[in-house]
Amino acid sequence: MSALLDCVEIGPTDATASVVWMHGLGASGHDFEPVIPVLQCPHVRFVFPHAPMLPVTINGGMTMPAWYDILTLDHVEGREKAADIRRSALKIEALLERERERGVEPSKTVVAGFSQGAAMALFVGARHEHPLAGILSLSGYHALRSTFERERSDANRGTEVFFGHGVYDPMVSVAWGKEAKADFEGWSTAPTHWHEYPIEHHVCQEEIEAVGAWLRTRLPKG
Repeated sequence: MSALLDCVEIGPTDATASVVWMHGLGASGHDFEPVIPVLQCPHVRFVFPHAPMLPVTINGGMTMPAWYDILTLDHVEGREKAADIRRSALKIEALLERERERGVEPSKTVVAGFSQGAAMALFVGARHEHPLAGILSLSGYHALRSTFERERSDANRGTEVFFGHGVYDPMVSVAWGKEAKADFEGWSTAPTHWHEYPIEHHVCQEEIEAVGAWLRTRLPKG
């Protein structure tokens, strides 16, 4: 097995729950550090991995932190490099396994992300072999939709999903987020939560407060 991704970790060493949270394209694991106090989850370990460095076609082939290459800005089948998604998914799965080894079961772990990281959270969450506490998608979309039906795991059919999206997002259209929500809602036996905000491609205080409230229900202390 390849080495684990480097991560920013915030939370107690004796955490009773975990959130593995992927950043967006070109960002880093430090991106969401500032939201931790707002979430009000002191018993939770937050694991923010740094994505691998990859050349990204839509950015002129520039190498940057990326979970996968994006080949076109159009919302069409094949816009993402599938092999990159699958490689990154294995690296995220390795972090979930490390949480198990640390004593935090998947049922007390949320997989989360923003933008490209949200697409990875949805991809991994739907395919994970153990029931998770939740899946969190902020300003995300559903990557590799064509493989969803045959690859999804019944283990997470009953897992709650939280979607948050800016209605004025120029990078990941709110329609893409709603499409992902519909896909999961059509499959899931658990609630799928949709929250939209009058913002572009970022998060806002109201959204983070809503995420915190949801995390506290999914990952109660003790």
